[in-house]
Amino acid sequence: MNGHRTSGHGTGRQARLGLVLATAVLAVACTGPIPDAGPATSSAVTGAVDPSGTAPSGTDPTGAAPSGTAPSGTDPTGAAPSGTAPSGTGTTGAGGPDTGEPGPGATTPTSQSDPSSPGDSAAGLEDVPEVARRGQPSVVTVLVSGGTGSGVVYSEDGLILTNEHVVRGDTAVRIQFADGRLVDGAVTATDPVTDLALVRAERTGLVPATFAEKLPEVGSLAVVIGSPLGFQNTVTAGIVSGLHREIPGSASQGQSLVDLIQTDAPISPGNSGGAVLNGDAEVIGISEAYIPPQQGAVALGFAIPAATAVDIAEQLATSGRATHAFAGLVPARITPDLAARFDLPGTDGVIVAEVATDGPAAVAGLQPGDVITAVDGVPVPTPEDFLAELRPHRPGDVLLLTVFRPGATERTVSLAVTDRPAAG
Repeated sequence: MNGHRTSGHGTGRQARLGLVLATAVLAVACTGPIPDAGPATSSAVTGAVDPSGTAPSGTDPTGAAPSGTAPSGTDPTGAAPSGTAPSGTGTTGAGGPDTGEPGPGATTPTSQSDPSSPGDSAAGLEDVPEVARRGQPSVVTVLVSGGTGSGVVYSEDGLILTNEHVVRGDTAVRIQFADGRLVDGAVTATDPVTDLALVRAERTGLVPATFAEKLPEVGSLAVVIGSPLGFQNTVTAGIVSGLHREIPGSASQGQSLVDLIQTDAPISPGNSGGAVLNGDAEVIGISEAYIPPQQGAVALGFAIPAATAVDIAEQLATSGRATHAFAGLVPARITPDLAARFDLPGTDGVIVAEVATDGPAAVAGLQPGDVITAVDGVPVPTPEDFLAELRPHRPGDVLLLTVFRPGATERTVSLAVTDRPAAG
């Protein structure tokens, strides 16, 4: 199956506050199932796209096209991933029969070492070769209809964890392992909200990755393994640069770009779905995206935390879908122009752009034009902050929102989140 995608738009008409919002530019690290549209450029979207609840008909539970996307055929920032490998590249060892022999560009790692390794907090660049040696057998190349991505071995019996945007539009893929062996794979479940997916490879006896249970320390070693532009088993290294990162503007395109790990270890197109490892060769994150140099960035890469990846993978493996808190509203950034138009005191907070008919926000009495300044007492100056506060909640949780309507007194609103409506 190609995922149990859900839609946040419900079945009724939505109230909408018409807005034009600019999105930040982020190049997704995948050579794609999407054709290359050249360098990433900023885009504008009419209205807001809802990672928290609703959006125009035909979009996913986050309110956008499946999380991590903008309009069809583009990446989570509204730009196709730059650097897509030309036809005939980025598919090392693909296309031919599975002979069991290493493909032309694959490396053959040695067997895994003893599980003991230098402590993560003490690990440095001198430990990268050992981390790579232990990590490479658990990182694969995912060959899709339009290019390549990466993946991480999740179970001994063939489950591979990757990004949803890597396999989007494909139900059958091919998986190439670090030893060069190439096998068929089937997409079994996807979660566009977190941009994660499971693929079943036709191979057993695999070496599953070990996932870290805790977030890494800022400044600790980060080793990225994947297949950038089809160069299999590529290893880059740096440090963990930050935690709980949100990409400015990403809320208008997909909920996956919040609560991320930031690293300066190089991440490039094709790394998507691959592993970010610590000094103990544990997966601390799944490579997600990077901001390209064209945008003035230097070494800004992002990964989905291991705890999130494991939580979603377990749900997908068990039931084929993941549950997410649904607020039934579209949070939009308050620009200076909007603040002036609605006579708001400033730009902190999120303005409600849409409310789903009979959804949680509507039941709580929220209307388009309301401004949310805090969730459970935590300030939410941007839509990304709002989504980050929503992310850890489960259906049935009650949020206390600090809300005001232009010209009215600030109030506290209780909003009971639900599971996202199924696509229909």
